[in-house]
Amino acid sequence: MRLSEYTDYALRVLMYCAAHRDRLVTIGALAEHHGLSKNHLMKVVNDLARQGLLATTRGRGGGLRLMAEPETIRIGDVVRATETDFRLVECFDAATNACTLTPSCRLKHLFDDALAGYFKALDGATLADMTQGLSAAGAKFNRQSAGRNLPAVVAPPTPRRATRPGRSA
Repeated sequence: MRLSEYTDYALRVLMYCAAHRDRLVTIGALAEHHGLSKNHLMKVVNDLARQGLLATTRGRGGGLRLMAEPETIRIGDVVRATETDFRLVECFDAATNACTLTPSCRLKHLFDDALAGYFKALDGATLADMTQGLSAAGAKFNRQSAGRNLPAVVAPPTPRRATRPGRSA
């Protein structure tokens, strides 16, 4: 399962705002800091404001800030509100399920349990947990640690290409 860029951006916006509680944050600052499009961020910010997570102020001296305390914003709730599809396999959607194994398949139950465990972990974490120790002066989110290009904790072995006799790898 992979989260959408939209959810990634929403989490980044919320984390940045939580780390900069002492001031209004601008979309321009967010875009520059994370290397993201202002237009994409505007859509995300508007959605987060409609959900009641951000307060926005237009015009000169405007910006955005969290409306709730970071301790009250669960990561699971943000993910549920920003993702559009949690169908891990076809049989999760009864309206479009055409799998012939459905009547006797146990895989759906395994995936149901895995998804429940996933959300249990996300619901156990708050925005405060994700930004603990970060301050407005010391928040150092770099582009790689903000969700992109992170090295895998456990990388699968790299397959070796077969070599032809007389050639070296």
